[in-house]
Amino acid sequence: MPSVRISKFLSLVLRHQPQLIGITLDEAGWVDVDELLAACARRGRHLTRAELEEVVAASDKQRFALSPDGARIRANQGHSVSVDLQLAPAEPPELLFHGTVAAALAGIRAEGLVRGKRHHVHLSRDVATANVVGKRRGAPVILTVRAAEMVAAGHTFYVSENRVWLVEHVPASFIDFPAS
Repeated sequence: MPSVRISKFLSLVLRHQPQLIGITLDEAGWVDVDELLAACARRGRHLTRAELEEVVAASDKQRFALSPDGARIRANQGHSVSVDLQLAPAEPPELLFHGTVAAALAGIRAEGLVRGKRHHVHLSRDVATANVVGKRRGAPVILTVRAAEMVAAGHTFYVSENRVWLVEHVPASFIDFPAS
């Protein structure tokens, strides 16, 4: 199974639908690697430990983490299933960025950035990363989030293991939109 397909499949089962292959994530989103590999094999998705470790190590966005002993795996963020990643509040840089597409701008202007079915809104520390994220759905539009002002207004930020900044909601009043 090519690594992109493996990564997408792991994102699906470790973030959104573990029941699809008959696994259960613990309260922090972890599952035993051997259990994951056996469940994949039972569903016709044969994956070796070496392939799994390669996907974790080579992922450009570092979507997954192995426990220090290599026995467990989880997605770093982006869950729609109930998990507690046990992240401590963190002080963000003054500005963060969000990549989106033009078709989403009207909704964002009206409601801000909303988490949807996920636990948090995902923000990038730099424009280049936000650009990559925005490109997934078309021509990217980069929004600037005034994170330091949000903290001063009482919003809490977290940063995942792979350096994605997380917040529950970004009100439109804290977003700088590009000139039309």
